[in-house]
Amino acid sequence: MAKKAENILEVPGGERKVLLHTCCAPCSSAIVECLMKNGITPLIYYCNPNIYPEEEYLIRKNECTRYAESLGLEIVDADYGHDAWLERMKGLEDQPERGSRCLECFRMRLESAAGYAHRHGYHVITTTLASSRWKSLDQINTAGRYAASLYDDVIWWDRNWRKNGLQERRNRLIKEYGFYNQQYCGCEFSMRGMAHAEPRTEIINGR
Repeated sequence: MAKKAENILEVPGGERKVLLHTCCAPCSSAIVECLMKNGITPLIYYCNPNIYPEEEYLIRKNECTRYAESLGLEIVDADYGHDAWLERMKGLEDQPERGSRCLECFRMRLESAAGYAHRHGYHVITTTLASSRWKSLDQINTAGRYAASLYDDVIWWDRNWRKNGLQERRNRLIKEYGFYNQQYCGCEFSMRGMAHAEPRTEIINGR
């Protein structure tokens, strides 16, 4: 049986610290573990003004915080700001998933990440959004490159976080930590077509 490729990471510029924009604990779990195994310290940057309702935002933030603290990592809460997000999404409300609304949402969140990186001495940014098979990698990388281009000292790391067993490891870590596992992307528009009008809370292992 062929041995799976190992996740040996080469960070742009040889940096040993990275700003990791994080959407939720399940998506970040295997990525954070992989970074740390490679001697790279991630700063968990929680910027998700798209999440609706605020209760859902807080649940996801608290799970990210729990995971970060268990590993001795720093987490930054960029604040909710859902009204500002809605203002920026005006005219895009009826766009389908993976449409222009998603691209604009990624740009808003990664612009915030790039700005924080610039102000706090982080030269490389990446995102856990790139771990989701429901998201467009092209859109994520387009948004990330644009966000990094706003600052001369910030580089976008277009790592594909779906490869080399990270999805399987993610699923194991969800069970190991008992992470809350959300049932929809985050915004109220992504809830359309769901079986229930309100988000469903699912905690693995009863946590």
